[in-house]
Amino acid sequence: MSFDSLPAPLRDALTARGYAAPTAVQSAVLTPEAAGRDLLVSAQTGSGKTVAYGLALAPELIGDAPRLPPAGPPLALVVAPTRELALQVKAELAWLYAPAGGRIVSCVGGMDPVAERRQLSHGAHIVVGTPGRLRDHLERGNLAPAALRAVVLDEADEMLDLGFKEELEAILDETPAERRTLLFSATVPRGIAALAKGYQRDALRIETLSADRGHGDIEYRAAIVAPHEIERAVVNILRLEDARISMVFCATRATVARLHGNLSERGFSTVALSGELSQAERNRALQNLRDGRARVCVATDVAARGIDLPDLGLVIHAELPRDPDTLLHRSGRTGRAGRKGVSVLLVPHTRRSLGQRLIAAARVKATWGPAPSVEAVRARDDERLGEQALALVTEEPNDADIALARRLLTDPAFAAHGPEAVTAALLHVLRGPLPAPEELSEINERPSPRQATPRRENTPLVAEGEEGIWFRMDVGRDGRADPKWLLPFLCRRGHVTRQEIGRIRILSRETQFEVAPYAAARFAAAARKADGDDAHIHIIPMQPVKAP
Repeated sequence: MSFDSLPAPLRDALTARGYAAPTAVQSAVLTPEAAGRDLLVSAQTGSGKTVAYGLALAPELIGDAPRLPPAGPPLALVVAPTRELALQVKAELAWLYAPAGGRIVSCVGGMDPVAERRQLSHGAHIVVGTPGRLRDHLERGNLAPAALRAVVLDEADEMLDLGFKEELEAILDETPAERRTLLFSATVPRGIAALAKGYQRDALRIETLSADRGHGDIEYRAAIVAPHEIERAVVNILRLEDARISMVFCATRATVARLHGNLSERGFSTVALSGELSQAERNRALQNLRDGRARVCVATDVAARGIDLPDLGLVIHAELPRDPDTLLHRSGRTGRAGRKGVSVLLVPHTRRSLGQRLIAAARVKATWGPAPSVEAVRARDDERLGEQALALVTEEPNDADIALARRLLTDPAFAAHGPEAVTAALLHVLRGPLPAPEELSEINERPSPRQATPRRENTPLVAEGEEGIWFRMDVGRDGRADPKWLLPFLCRRGHVTRQEIGRIRILSRETQFEVAPYAAARFAAAARKADGDDAHIHIIPMQPVKAP
């Protein structure tokens, strides 16, 4: 498939942008079978889908004419879930339709609605916007839908997840019945299928996701960590990979704020993206990343939706995604347009089974291992610093630098130190700005002997004739020790699973309990680092605990 069948202005735009051949999704929407039909398309992020539906709209917008008609009531409407994605779509369609005289107007939350109304009154060929703002303009009469020939719903599954079902239906109900409806969705759950059935006619189903669903240009890794060392592991991964731009995903705004603060304190140039930021603040954060003033973005899933950062080379899942599609959406921020990327899931050892299920359900292959150690980070630093120092000394110096170097070398105090000291000083200067790597606990990944079958209450978790390691805590019946909270407390305090806790004896003034031998050292180390409301409860081993 090629771009030869497209109108000349679009071919010129594609050539100017360096497009030699269509991507899979672009080829699919340009086939004769797809011409003029409603489309239900599944395509992965970074696959060129914005350009794909821009090209698919060409027959309705241009037809056989050399240029678009004068701008008036819009001919096409594109609905996107977030401001960032809508503005990104506007930028893509603007260059694509520029040679044809296209006028693209955006209508998104967080922007001045009066300015948008003014833009709409001047006419547009394509309007791109978010559901709430578009519905508002329709209800106020600012957006005239009568001339619409096509509507595109981009990332429709995300719009339903964000609760925009009512807005989407209201928008579609206002548009002409004979319009084309192009629905792009990474997945087709029940809600999307119902939307397609209600608002599309004989839609052509197009699926260009690869068999394994993940990008071939993304390397997936899963790093086993102690639950209380997630942030330290993030530090070491950022340091080891040293990507031009990295994105760290968290589940909540509170976690984003805390991790952003901690990374900034450690010396990383970091920005945060979460729901409470104004549009101006979000734009400033993204511009800092693009300009190189920041290299790490800590974000929630919704805040990062639709963001396109071409130099993003690393994605870290500081908190596990809620489902396989979220894993793929997050990871799809990197490995775009032929570039390589790395996606690292931080998996607490107590949630390894969940991590394995997520990766299997996403149908991607991940390499499992520990988070990078201090030694691994420093070894990689040595490689990079050596390369950096070599590049500096082989670079052609200017006359002023040569004159200063000669003066220093003739200074007896300076020359007495020798070339090794001079080189060491250079490396020290280069190493100075680097944040220090963090010490991490060694995680024993040996599975529980009874992991496959749930343990019955008060049954030993070791083989017949063996004993676990016994611990005691200074709360008993007199302190209202309750079996209902004891087991969850021990798992949380010691970073172990329920299967790794054996028999429990509640005495009057203390409670004794058994821990699987292979997990005892890990439990003891974690139990010593008490914090929070339960820090006053002391836990000590009743017998020597050997290191794993």
